[in-house]
Amino acid sequence: MSETLDHIVTIGASAGGVESLREVVKGLPADFPAPVFVVLHIPAYQPSALPRILQNSGSLAACHPKDGEPIRPNRIYVAPPDHHMLVDTQTIGVKKGPKENRFRPSIDTLFRSAAYSFGSNVIGVVLSGALDDGTSGLWTIKRLGGTTVVQEPKNSRFESMPLSALEQVTIDHTLPAADIGPLVARLASIKRPEGTVGDEALRKRLKTEMRIAAEAGAFQKGIMEWGELTPFTCPECHGVLVKLIEDKITRYRCHTGHAYSDSSLLEGVMESTGEMLWQVMRSMEEAVMLLDHLGQHMKDEDAKNRAKVLGAKAREVEERSKEFRDAALAQEILSTENLVGSVPKDGE
Repeated sequence: MSETLDHIVTIGASAGGVESLREVVKGLPADFPAPVFVVLHIPAYQPSALPRILQNSGSLAACHPKDGEPIRPNRIYVAPPDHHMLVDTQTIGVKKGPKENRFRPSIDTLFRSAAYSFGSNVIGVVLSGALDDGTSGLWTIKRLGGTTVVQEPKNSRFESMPLSALEQVTIDHTLPAADIGPLVARLASIKRPEGTVGDEALRKRLKTEMRIAAEAGAFQKGIMEWGELTPFTCPECHGVLVKLIEDKITRYRCHTGHAYSDSSLLEGVMESTGEMLWQVMRSMEEAVMLLDHLGQHMKDEDAKNRAKVLGAKAREVEERSKEFRDAALAQEILSTENLVGSVPKDGE
C-alpha cells in the first residue's frame, strides 16, 4: 500500500456523463488530498477535451496521464481515447489492451486495478451512462473493502449504468451528482484501515485480468482456468468465451482477451449478425452483377443460349438477395437494456 495515498477516487461515466462529471468536480475542494481517476466513453478517433473541461469546472488540475507516470494527489487523471487506464500503488498504466464491454477505455478495467492495488482505500463512483460498464468493477471495489457511490438514477441523463450498479452491487451511497463531490471530500478525510479484504482467489484472478488489459494474450495468461467454457464466441474475434461469475453478475472473456457483460455480449452478437447479413447481401449482389456481365459478353459472341442461362440464374440470385436485404433492414441491436425497457410496468 502506498504510504502517501490514503485514498484514491475512481469515477466512471458514459452517455450524459460530462455534465455529471462537471457537477462532481465542482464539489471537490482545492486541497482535496487524493488523486481522482476518470474514465469516460468517447470515440477512439476523437481528441478528448475532458481534462480542460474538468479543470475549468473546479479547483483541481486535470490531464491525460502518460504510461508509467507517478500518481500524485490533488489532481484529476483522465483516460486518453482508445487506451485503458490502470493503476498500481505508485504509477499509472496507459495501455491498449483488448476492449471490455466493447470499450477502450473501460471503467471496469480501471476499477479492478484500483481495488487490487488500494483495497479499502478506494472510493468508486458510477455516473450517468448506458448499459452496464462499471458494475463489475464497482462490485470488485466493494468486495475488497472499498466504498461504492452511485449517481441517483433519476438525476442521471442516462440511468442504465447507475441502475445496473444498484441492482447488482451493494452500494454505500446514492445521491445526485452535485452532492457527490462534497461526499467524496468527506470520505477522503476519514482514515480507513490499510490493506484489503482477504479474498485471495479474487485477487489472483484480478492480477490475471489486469495483465490481460495491459498486454492481451488471455489464453497464455491462464484465463481459461478462471471460468466455465461456454458455447458462445466473441463477436469481435470469434474466440471461445469463458463465463465468470461475480455474485449476481455474469460476464465473459475470450481467450484473446475481449471481455463482455451479458448485456454487451448480446448487443455485440446482434450487431455482428447484422453486419454478416449485409456482407451476404453484398456478395450475392456482386454475383448478380458478374452473371449479368458474363451473359452480356456471351451475347456479343452470339452464345445466346448460355447467356439466357446466366441471365436466369442472375434473376434467381437477385430474388434471394432481397430476402437478405429485408432481414438486414429488420435487424435489431438488442441488449438487456432495451429489452427490459420495453416491458410494460405493472398497471400499464
